Amino acid sequence: MSKTKTAGLSHYEILFIVPNKFTEEEAKTVTNSIEKVITDNDGKITLKEFWGKKRLAYEIKHNAFGYYGLFEFDLEGINLAKIDKALRLSTDVLRHQIVIKKTKTAEEIENESKIKAKIDSKKASEKKAEESKNEKTKTSSEAHVSKTKDQRVDLKDLDEKLEGILNAKDLI
Repeated sequence: MSKTKTAGLSHYEILFIVPNKFTEEEAKTVTNSIEKVITDNDGKITLKEFWGKKRLAYEIKHNAFGYYGLFEFDLEGINLAKIDKALRLSTDVLRHQIVIKKTKTAEEIENESKIKAKIDSKKASEKKAEESKNEKTKTSSEAHVSKTKDQRVDLKDLDEKLEGILNAKDLI
């Protein structure tokens, strides 16, 4: 089976890294040139994001930092190899990755939102239960403190008990 789809319009996503040797403005012009490569090959860009300068997980060609960019575009599979080749040969791009991005139907989006709502409601109920548990523990500890305050011992009683202990013969 082929790595690229040869017929029909598909939705793709490309993530690329521009080396740190460029300034941010120059990196944006490189991003625009990548956009031009896509549009010249009959691609239609649906999403364009420039993430800016980020630290790389490991050095690539002696670069510890790079400018990240992300495009989503629609393109026929035949032209995908041309874009990939142009980016591989470009010295302005450290790394790039092109993947097929599945477009979600309205039904899938609705199901995801229902699942998210269920998760949020469950988290909220767990939070309420935790708060009520904390409130109960707090009130029981406050009750314990108030009981100990009410059970104060008179100084005369304390002195008598101390004298009794000190006068006891079986201590030694």
